[in-house]
Amino acid sequence: MIATNHADRGDRVIIAGHLDTVPVNGNLPHRVDSDRIYGLGACDMKGGVAVALQLAATVREPVRDLTFIFYEAEEVASEFNGLQKIADLAPEYLEADFAVLMEPSNAHIEAGCQGTIRARITTRGERSHSARGWMGKNAVHQAREILEILENYDPRTPVIDGLTFREGLNAVGIVGGVAGNVIPDVCTVTVNYRFAPDKSLEQGVAHLRDLFSDFEIEVTDQASGALPGLSQRAAQAFVQATGAQVAPKFGWTDVARFSAMGTAAVNYGPGNPAIAHSQGEFVSKSELASVLASLRSWLTQQGSNIHDGMKA
Repeated sequence: MIATNHADRGDRVIIAGHLDTVPVNGNLPHRVDSDRIYGLGACDMKGGVAVALQLAATVREPVRDLTFIFYEAEEVASEFNGLQKIADLAPEYLEADFAVLMEPSNAHIEAGCQGTIRARITTRGERSHSARGWMGKNAVHQAREILEILENYDPRTPVIDGLTFREGLNAVGIVGGVAGNVIPDVCTVTVNYRFAPDKSLEQGVAHLRDLFSDFEIEVTDQASGALPGLSQRAAQAFVQATGAQVAPKFGWTDVARFSAMGTAAVNYGPGNPAIAHSQGEFVSKSELASVLASLRSWLTQQGSNIHDGMKA
């Protein structure tokens, strides 16, 4: 869903958020407990979507042109991503001077984002009857070598634009076994590599292939990261205007898509990203109000220009 205006105010800002959530986990219906709103997607990212909708409904005279975008399929493989579909089919809607992704960020500005790669690492053996296990070769047992690599992995913590990013490489799934009386001949470990944005997608894939050079490896999903871009004047102006703290983004967001198009973008929204996707995720009313007030002020502040910088 796209809503845009054309008032020729000089600057164009995109405010965007995804509508999908991860699967239900006993967290419907929602509930309200004092300052907290609990429920599926409350943090990631119904809270941010609510703020964006409220802005669209109440900011009558913005000082810059606005485009609101609400899209599907951010929480699944990137090939289904709604924002990417817009980029492929109607890229003119993504042309802007600055973009704000309403991802949960503790009401702080989270700059850039990590890249992500998912891959399947496979071991192969030979089937036999489990009563005569010595006649086969157990692929599940061989997977311990993959798990040892993951257990002993030492992730990088590079500093980029003064922000410390933390990489991570973890198993997120394992599949193996044929029947209760059969030695398995195939075992697959799915790994997820989150890499800092100073590393290209190609370098990330090469790193995985080097680590697991003794195994079959199949990359199933991949997306580049985004550098913080805090040296860009549009980003500096937004930091000054909101007065928010700045932190690195641990995770992948669609900031990367805007970055690839040359548009400065940040993550800025209510909710703690550390509890996103959890059964007990929530968003606080106070953060909803804080982010709403900050963005409303920025969008209506007279005499300010994204490229000239702004005063808080």
